Amino acid sequence: MNFSLYIARRYLFSKSSNSTINIITLIATLGVIVGTLALFIVLSGFSGLREFSIGFLKTSDPDVKITSTKGKYFNFNSTIQQTLENEKGIASYSKVIEERAFFSFNEKTHIAYIKGVDSNYNLVNNMDTTVYVGTWLDTKIPNGVVVGNGISDVLSIGLYSFAEPLKIYVPKPGKGYISSPKNAFNLIKTQPIGVFMLTEDIDKKYTFLNIEMAQELLNYDKNQISAIELKVIDLNERKTIVNNLQNKFGNQLKVETREQLNAVFYKMLNTENLVSYLVFTLILIIALFNVIGAIIMMILDKKDNLKTLYSLGATIKDIKRVFVFQGFLLSAFGLLVGISIGIILVILQQKFQLFMITPHLAYPVKLTLFNISIVIATILVLGFIASKIASSRISKKLVE
Repeated sequence: MNFSLYIARRYLFSKSSNSTINIITLIATLGVIVGTLALFIVLSGFSGLREFSIGFLKTSDPDVKITSTKGKYFNFNSTIQQTLENEKGIASYSKVIEERAFFSFNEKTHIAYIKGVDSNYNLVNNMDTTVYVGTWLDTKIPNGVVVGNGISDVLSIGLYSFAEPLKIYVPKPGKGYISSPKNAFNLIKTQPIGVFMLTEDIDKKYTFLNIEMAQELLNYDKNQISAIELKVIDLNERKTIVNNLQNKFGNQLKVETREQLNAVFYKMLNTENLVSYLVFTLILIIALFNVIGAIIMMILDKKDNLKTLYSLGATIKDIKRVFVFQGFLLSAFGLLVGISIGIILVILQQKFQLFMITPHLAYPVKLTLFNISIVIATILVLGFIASKIASSRISKKLVE
């Protein structure tokens, strides 16, 4: 084994008398370097985009959400309250009401959702940090609402415009035909006091208001709510907390994590990451054909040397192993250079924002040990396979 490795190292770092072989070996090495660099940069970029996108979800969605399995609302009773307060892993919880509504402002209309929240909401989510004009909900302004930037644009809403309120309608509950359109809807008149901006979908979807005003609009009792949103102390304990709560609540309530609430989004992210990895792995496989070609050319160039080694007692297996090691070392060298350049570029992007998506937003990248491990494993495995394929050209007939 040491003999084969020694010969492989000599062949790898010594120049051939044939300049064409030297050029082919250089091209093969550059192919591995560029392929490694490209794969690592893409994986780091997708990791950055994933963290960037999930950051929005962490702002708008809770760690855990409890909803009713039947109907749009449930009663927040003393049993539920006691259960939440006895669960040690919960940092805080907030009662919310969410419902689709019709918005009207200065003869402009829009259909979106209201989200009634209590005073604990900011302890569970960070939506108050997304307000860029005006302020968040204030108990001193009981009819105040915070609208999404998309809704504000559609309705041309101005803050503290006392001349015209923002009207919110929802259909009255009941059965049978509507006899009078005027009496078919509940209405509240609100005062926009803030505009938030997070993502395009959320900005066009939500308007936040006090939970009491939402209950009034929907004819809910004081204890009727749509959901309970929780913030946990330690995310590592979240699964245990969810299981405990689900067991205590039974089939009446559904307890879901942020990932379960956005299962399609997370699945999309994972699929995109996998597809990108497979595409660039395919490019790497094509690049490694250069390694196969370089080793085969080296075998033909060293044909006389191989005959000498065979005559000195080296077996065909030993000679094959020489070129397996050579191809593997060539791939490892390209891997080392490529991943080193990639790590440097990722660190530079994080610190100096070399590449920008917009004038104020740098392209997000993330340096992770997982991505480094994936790249190393991919290159070494593919390099070993390429070396085995090339060394299979050696036969007893070649060296006799």
